[in-house]
Amino acid sequence: MINYKHLHYFWAVAREGGVARASERLHLTPQTISGQLSLLEDYLGTALFTRVGRNLELTESGRLVLSYADEIFSLGGELEEVIRQLPDGRPQLFRVGVVDVVPKSIAHRILQPALQMPEPVRMICREAGLDTLLAELAVHRLDLVLADRPIPPTVSTRGFSHKLGECALSFFATEALEKKLKGDFPRCLDGAPLLFPSSGNQLRSGIDQWLDRHRIHPRMIAEFDDSALMKAFGQEGAGIFIVPAAIEAEVERQYQVKIIGRIDEVKARFYAISIERRVLHPILSNVLKAARESLFAEK
Repeated sequence: MINYKHLHYFWAVAREGGVARASERLHLTPQTISGQLSLLEDYLGTALFTRVGRNLELTESGRLVLSYADEIFSLGGELEEVIRQLPDGRPQLFRVGVVDVVPKSIAHRILQPALQMPEPVRMICREAGLDTLLAELAVHRLDLVLADRPIPPTVSTRGFSHKLGECALSFFATEALEKKLKGDFPRCLDGAPLLFPSSGNQLRSGIDQWLDRHRIHPRMIAEFDDSALMKAFGQEGAGIFIVPAAIEAEVERQYQVKIIGRIDEVKARFYAISIERRVLHPILSNVLKAARESLFAEK
């Protein structure tokens, strides 16, 4: 009988695109994985990879084996899902990955309904980059990934992007900083200190294009991956900062800052990414429904 541990190592290498990346995800040495791959190839009597330069590419046999491995490990994940949902009195496990550029306030508002289910729920939240979380989702280590964009077309991860909603962007400043601004919004941004999302953030390109279209040239004070850190600097008056309008009331109250303007030309968008095309997971279904009906409902 085929050794499923060896098959899982092969699957990880094929999905990750190489032994080095697979070894990082599986927390094994590259030598261990290479040795297990050789044993699998010996057992099957065929090469599964061919080396092209410094890269590994699947052979015809490798592509066939990968198609079966996808089905095998997908079924294994579904089995875990069914077992987790059996009514045995234990809290139901809900594992969520939050892409690191998603504002914490947005993630909190989206996930809050998960802990308000009639049955007890134990939620596990992880934060990382989109590629890392999609890899975890593919092997059923996560039930959901919250992201600021759908699955990129260049990513081969099996999954489905469910749009939760979108909202305008709000610009905030301390009262002291607002008094120093010249003119009405958005002209008051010209020459003003501005705190930007980092260039890896989906919003950044939209904001840059919007500023260019309006010929507005603020002073870039700092760039942030972490929106909470950006708000902290904004709270102390380091510069004007930008947040999704869906949480503007919360930001105004928590950070004692004022809205100086809002733009609809650039939208903050949020997605729930799952393995399911048709969402059957009861907690995930409740989370999606609540986000669409409250947080991102049309006003």
